[in-house]
Amino acid sequence: MTQTTERPAASPAAGRAPAWVTALAGVLAGAVGLAVAELVAAVVAPGASTLFAGGAAVIDAAPPWLKDLAVEFFGTADKAVLLGSMGAVLALGAAAAGLLERRRPPWGAVLIAAVGIVGAITAALRPDATALWAAPSVVGIGAAVPVLRTLIRRLPAAESVDASKHGRPAEPPTMDRRGFLVASGLAAGVTVLALAGARVLSAGTRAVQAARETLRLPVPRSPAPSVPTGADLRIGGLTPYITPAADFYRIDTALRVPQLDPAHWSLEVHGLVDAPFTLTWDELLALPLEEHHATLACVSNEVGGDLIGNALWLGYPIRALLERAKPRAGADMVLSRSHDGFTAGTPLDVLRDPARTSLLAIGMNGEPLPVAHGFPARIVVPGLYGYVSATKWVTSLKVTTFAADQGYWTPRGWSALGPVKVSSRIDVPGGSVSAGAVTVAGVAWAQHTGIGKVEVRADSGPWMQAELADTVGPDTWRQWRTSLPLARGAHTLEVRATDANGRVQSETEAPPAPDGATGWHRVVVSAR
Repeated sequence: MTQTTERPAASPAAGRAPAWVTALAGVLAGAVGLAVAELVAAVVAPGASTLFAGGAAVIDAAPPWLKDLAVEFFGTADKAVLLGSMGAVLALGAAAAGLLERRRPPWGAVLIAAVGIVGAITAALRPDATALWAAPSVVGIGAAVPVLRTLIRRLPAAESVDASKHGRPAEPPTMDRRGFLVASGLAAGVTVLALAGARVLSAGTRAVQAARETLRLPVPRSPAPSVPTGADLRIGGLTPYITPAADFYRIDTALRVPQLDPAHWSLEVHGLVDAPFTLTWDELLALPLEEHHATLACVSNEVGGDLIGNALWLGYPIRALLERAKPRAGADMVLSRSHDGFTAGTPLDVLRDPARTSLLAIGMNGEPLPVAHGFPARIVVPGLYGYVSATKWVTSLKVTTFAADQGYWTPRGWSALGPVKVSSRIDVPGGSVSAGAVTVAGVAWAQHTGIGKVEVRADSGPWMQAELADTVGPDTWRQWRTSLPLARGAHTLEVRATDANGRVQSETEAPPAPDGATGWHRVVVSAR
C-alpha cells in the first residue's frame, strides 16, 4: 500500500493580507508621488504643485453658488477645507489603486498614472504656466508607480494558486511581512524627506518674508488725518474702528499665497494708453506716497457677516499712474492682474475720480502689507466690492473696455460693476441680556458716500435713531449705539442705515450673487 503524506493545512488567516493593508500600500504610494511632486515644484515653480494647481483649477471651475456656499459655511477657512477635501479624495483614490493593483494588475498603476497625467495637464494650463509646470506631476507618477508595484509584490495574490492542477497540493498565498514593512518604512521615509526638501528649497518664501521684515516704509507725503477719539466707542463685543491685519478678512482665489520678492516686482501699465510704462519697486518707493483710511468689503458678505474690515493704507494714487499713461478716448475699464492670474475689472472713471483715493497700496496699518494681503503691492478702491477692485499681488494694469475684457468673476455670473451697498450690522448684544435698558451697538457702511443715519427697533416697533460715532471720512464704516428698553422674554432687534445722500438700506432680502447681499440685519436676544 502506498502512503501519501499530507501537508498540514495552513490557517486561513496565515499570510493573508487584509484589505486595509492593501489599501495602505496604495496610500503610501500616492503619498510618495505627491511628496516628490512637491519637491520638484519647489524647484520649478510653487504653482506647479499637483495639489495646488488642481485646487486652483477647482476654484476656477466652481460655479458661483458653490463658491458662496463655501464662504458662507467656512468663511476664510474655505481654502483649508478645499485642500483637506482634495487630500481625502486623493487618499481614497490611492487606496482604491492599491486594491486594484493587487486584484487586477496593472490597473492600479494605470489609475495613479491617469491622475498624475491629469495633474500635469492641469498645471501646464494654469495662467502664466509653461510646459515645465507639468514636470512635478510627471515625476510624481514616476515615483508612485514603482512604489505601488513594489509594495503589492510583498503581498499575496488575491486568489490562491491551484497547484493541484499540476499534481501538487494547493498552497495558500504567503505575505512577505518583513519585506512589506521595510518597503513601507522606506516609502514613508521618502515622503518625509521629499516634503522636508521641498520646504528647504522654498527659499523664495523665506526671502520674501525677510524682505518684508526689513522693509522700512517711506514717510507719506500726505499723511492720513488722525482717527478722532470718538470714532471707537470701545463697547465690549463691538468691532474696533481699525481692524488689525491679523483679523482682516481674506477671500481670494489663491490656494498658495504668492511669494513676490519686491526686488523682482514690477507693475506694467499698458493697453489703450499713449504712454505705457513699467514701474519698479524702487521707483514706487520714491514716489510721493499717501495714507488713507478705507473700509473694504467682500461681495460674498452675507447680511450681518464679517467679511469686511477697515484699515489705514499707504500707497500711491492710481489716478496719478493713469495720468502718466494717458488713457485713450473710448477706454472705460482697467483690468488689474495678480501674479497668480486673478483679474478684476474696475471702472476707469472711478480710478480717475479726484475725490476718491484709489491706491496702489504697499502698507497696511503702519506696516508693510502682510504677504497674505498682497505684499508687495495691491489695489485699494473705496466704495467697490473687492471682486472688481481689490487685486492683491498686482503686477499689471491694463487700460481697456468692458466690451473687450472681463474680470475673473464676471463670466462666472457676477455683475461687471460692484458698488458697495448701504449696509449695517448689530454686533451687541447677543444671546442673553438683563431686562431693562439694553445697549445695542454695531457698525454701518456706505463707502465712498458715507453714513448719514442709523435706526434700530425691537419687535417691529418704532424706529429709534442711534448715536453715530465720529469717523475719519466717508470711505470708512461708522460705529453706532443706542439703548432700548427690553422686558423679559425673547426680542428681535433690527437695524437699517441711511447714507449721506438719503439712500435707505434695502429691506428686500437677496443673496450675495450677483452684486451683493441686501436686507436688514436681525438678531434675537433673550432678556431675563
